[in-house]
Amino acid sequence: MTLLEQLAVLAAGFGSGILTSTVGVASLLSFPVLVAVGLPPVVANASNTVGLTPGALSGAWGYRSELREHPGVAAAVLGTCAVGSVGGAVLLLALPDAVFEGVVPWLILGTCLLVGIQPRLSAGLRARRGEDVPDRLHMSPLTLGFGTLTGVYGGYFGAGSGVMMLAVLGLGTDLPFRIANALKTLAVLSANLVATLIFLVAADLDWRAVALLAGGSIFGGYVGARIGRRLPPTLLRTSIVIAGIVAFVLMSR
Repeated sequence: MTLLEQLAVLAAGFGSGILTSTVGVASLLSFPVLVAVGLPPVVANASNTVGLTPGALSGAWGYRSELREHPGVAAAVLGTCAVGSVGGAVLLLALPDAVFEGVVPWLILGTCLLVGIQPRLSAGLRARRGEDVPDRLHMSPLTLGFGTLTGVYGGYFGAGSGVMMLAVLGLGTDLPFRIANALKTLAVLSANLVATLIFLVAADLDWRAVALLAGGSIFGGYVGARIGRRLPPTLLRTSIVIAGIVAFVLMSR
């Protein structure tokens, strides 16, 4: 990589760190940059996951006060995404690049739209359950199952996996949006961390790209958490939906 390409990867890491902690579509920025500077797609995908893991860690640290409010749910998110990401990482190493090419854009679009309409869906579900029913502050078996599937996707490709977890938590629990957004960042961390351990052993990595992404994403993740906790829920939700639509358009070309 030339010096200019290295600076581009570093900047992509910083921007992706911010996106991880806010709208949750970080890989849609960093992955194309890695491919553009000459990395093969599979190497770029694995290197991207490893390089963005520090950013997810710093983002989760930035949300530490929110995560402390519901430690049981935080542990469940960590566990389900960790288990699922093992399968996703194995799929990445075993399957051809184009297997999910046609499906991924629609998954991202669908989950982003779910995040957008989630308040109305939740209000409708609450009306059917009755106003006297306690808030759902724990993950049900069904929600845990969908959380695990989100981890599979996170380990395989990852772009939009945080948004998917946000949709799962929004429909499967009654947690405040700011808590769900923090848990979304934790989900990305869990999936990336487990996939990273597998990729370190079994995947081809470009260590220069990994180092540059990691350096940028560490700062970006923490900055993103500071931004995310200050944005009004409606604005943050709208930003997520817009990011999802943009991602759908870019990935469908």
